[in-house]
Formats: sequence, C-alpha cells, structure tokens
Amino acid sequence: MKTHLIFIGNKFVYNRQLKEYILRNIEKNSGFIDQITTFKDSDNSFFLYLEQELNSSERLLLVTCKQNFSTVGKVICTATSDNQILKEGMLIPQKASLFAERSYLLEYQDSVINVVQMDEGQKMPELLLKNEEIRATVHVFEEDKSTIITILMPIAQTYEVNFDVTQEVEGWLRIDVTSNKYGDIAKFIHASKNLLPKKLIASSNIIEYIIEKLSHGSKKVSFAESCTGGLLSYYFTKHNGASKILDGSLVTYSNTLKENWLAVDHGILEENGAVSAEVVREMSEGALNVSGADYALAISGIAGDTGGTELKPVGTVYISARSHTLHVEKHLHFHGDRNYVQDQSALMAIKMLLLLDKETFF
Repeated sequence: MKTHLIFIGNKFVYNRQLKEYILRNIEKNSGFIDQITTFKDSDNSFFLYLEQELNSSERLLLVTCKQNFSTVGKVICTATSDNQILKEGMLIPQKASLFAERSYLLEYQDSVINVVQMDEGQKMPELLLKNEEIRATVHVFEEDKSTIITILMPIAQTYEVNFDVTQEVEGWLRIDVTSNKYGDIAKFIHASKNLLPKKLIASSNIIEYIIEKLSHGSKKVSFAESCTGGLLSYYFTKHNGASKILDGSLVTYSNTLKENWLAVDHGILEENGAVSAEVVREMSEGALNVSGADYALAISGIAGDTGGTELKPVGTVYISARSHTLHVEKHLHFHGDRNYVQDQSALMAIKMLLLLDKETFF
C-alpha cells in the first residue's frame, strides 16, 4: 500500500525548515513517502481532492495546522458519513480508531488515514500510521550501477527481497532493500557483504556509521573547508555523537586565513591559486596538525555560479583526505548550481574518508 503525504496550509509551502523537520520525522517513523501533495489555505480544490483520495487504497498522512485541523476533520466526516466528537480537547471523527495528542487515525474502506496537527516551534506529534514494510539500506563503493545489479540480483531472488540502486556521487551507490513477509533482508545483506567485503557498508545513515566507528576506536577527524563553507561540518554536527569525533573545523574562505590558520605557504598560493591540488594538500596537512586529529579532509573549489575561468571553470573542486600515514587527493568537476556543487563536494569528501582507511570502516 502506497503512502501519500498531504500538506494543508501556507506554512508548509513557505516554511522550508518546518517542512523538512516534518519530512525527516515521517521518513524515520513511517517509512518511504510515495507521493507528496501540498495545498495552500485558500485552495478550495482540496475538499474534492481529499474526498477522492479517501476512496483510494492508500495510506494517507494529512499534516495540517491548528487553524485547519477541525476543518479537515469535517471534510473527512462528510466523505465518510461520520460525525465529529470531542476527545482530549480535539474534535475528531467518531470512527477514529486511535488518537494521541494532535494526531488521530481512522480506516475507511481500503484506506488508512492519519491526521496530525503541526505548527511552528512544536514537537512532531506521534505518528499513528506505522511502517508496514521491512526496509534496510546498504552503501557500496568503487562499483558501477550495472555491475552491482548483476552481482546482487541472484542474491535478492534467493532471499526474496527487492532493491533499488541510486548514486550519491561517483563511486558511491546507495541500495535500498525491501522485502515482503517471506523475504529475509538480513541474509541478503550478509551474503552481499561476503561478496563485497571491502566495498559494502550496511547502514541507513553513513554519517552516523562513521561517528560510531571513530568513537569506538577513540579516533577523531577535522575539516578545512573553503567553497563548502562549513557544509561538511554540518553534515556531521547535525547528528548525535558528533562531539566525540569532531573537536572543530576551520572554514578558511580567504587566502589570508589559509595562511594564518592552516599554514598554507604564501608562495604556493600565489603560484597555484587557492583552487589547486597543492593548496588543498597543505590545507589538509594544516588541519591535521592544528587539531591533532587522526584524519583530515580539505575542500577548495569554485562552487559558482560565477568565478570560473577557462582553466578552472565553475564546478572545479579539489579534495584532500589525509591520515598520519596516508594521503589522497582528487581533482573533480561537478555540474549543477552552487548548492548542488557544494553538496557533491561534501559527499565526495566523506567517500574519500571511508576509502582512506578500509580497515576501520569496512
């Protein structure tokens, strides 16, 4: 049964942070969202649309604000020949089978409907629409998509699971695995890991996995960022436990701070420019020295949308990954707008960290 998320209210159109918070919670607690539809407060087509959706065989999750919460309930009651009653300070349909604070669930024909009320600054209410599907995620490195499908398809058929493959960045594939009641995801992952021992990581969140591995080994990482402006640090610090493995990071946007904070040689900057293999190499060395960490990642590039040249066009990025014994660097050219170039740069740096020390991470 597909899950259809419907937002009702202007705040879910314009308040990006609120909407992203809600999406994170839904995906964590109720699984994959197949369809998202958004209606503004003034859109009267919502009433007819909802009535049609209530007659479909779907899991419906309706997110609305306090202002529209009871109105949504009235529409549901009209479509389902029901009446609203007062429960725990909420007007909800009488046929609602479950309810919690700012949340209720009812079944109608072949549909299951969970209505939640959410406003700015509030904690997400309990989601009563639970995930019916068993899911897992693995990550595969240094393989192309067609090869991985060929390798994993026989295993998937053996253990009756399905999988979808998407690329995070070049050389990093995300594989989402689902199973029906007879499938065995654990055995599928175990068999896949045996075939790809130094290429596969079984984890839904790769950053949380890195934090756990480094914490277990009492190891730390530091960053020196230029064009990503702290994005790499944010990728880590938005997860619990980041303080165990990250003491800090340096955003050295100017050449002056590259010299003063990271000890990048002035002559190397003048000769090669800030966006170069030579400079990013010294940035990672400086980050490792100043932090005393076990690993350092450095990124310098031209994210755009302007600033490129014929020799170094927009999207040119250099990344360096370093430990006390190993060092690798890459010269890359990403496509997309400024934000997408920054995201690809940060993800590539994360991939390089994992591959720098396979004994620790695989």
